[in-house]
Amino acid sequence: MTNLFKPIRPKKLSEEIVEQIKSLVTGGQLKPGDRIPSEREMASLLGVSRPSVREAIMILETMGLLESRQGGGTYVRSLTDATLAPLAKMVADNPLLMAELFEVRMGLECWSAYLAATRATKEEIAEIGASINEMARLASRGGWGSDVESRFHYAITSAAHNTMQLHILNTIHGLFLATIEVALTKLYSRPQHIDVLLSQHRAIYSAIADRDAEMAHRAMGAHLQWVQKTLPEGA
Repeated sequence: MTNLFKPIRPKKLSEEIVEQIKSLVTGGQLKPGDRIPSEREMASLLGVSRPSVREAIMILETMGLLESRQGGGTYVRSLTDATLAPLAKMVADNPLLMAELFEVRMGLECWSAYLAATRATKEEIAEIGASINEMARLASRGGWGSDVESRFHYAITSAAHNTMQLHILNTIHGLFLATIEVALTKLYSRPQHIDVLLSQHRAIYSAIADRDAEMAHRAMGAHLQWVQKTLPEGA
């Protein structure tokens, strides 16, 4: 009879570390751009030797999951800068690409809003609300920046508790910011647009806070559709 079994080989410590970090990345606990503990800290946290940690980090860097920055530690790698940066620059000057990217955002973010309304914790709803408060504070000063807008949308996607959804958004982060920066710059050319945007964001937040998934989906869709339709007017 042919032997169907293979000898069991105990895993090296470095392999165990690799598996643990991979699990944290795929599970969403570690996100692109997050800094992982230093080699010394990691060894202490895991109760292993520094050479084992060093070997694991080298393996993860080879796999493309981590990147070491000179003098700045080791971070969970984002594919955005390396693979999509040229496309992000093209989007700003190409109406067709911009329209296609809005279609992608419609699919991702309307569903994120729907899921957030059913899954968000009280803390996550409060975080979304904090972004609204920041927008309201800055509205009288001519509007908020892409950092505030991005934080609002990311908080909703994070509150959806769908790891793949969050990783997809992280992967197209550069493209995502491109649409936000272009949109805000053009829309702010007409001051009345700021009040409309603030009202739309409040509607999305209210629907999520009220646990009304269908309304959250519609409110996000209405917001994105309005921005896409209105952009030519602000150009």
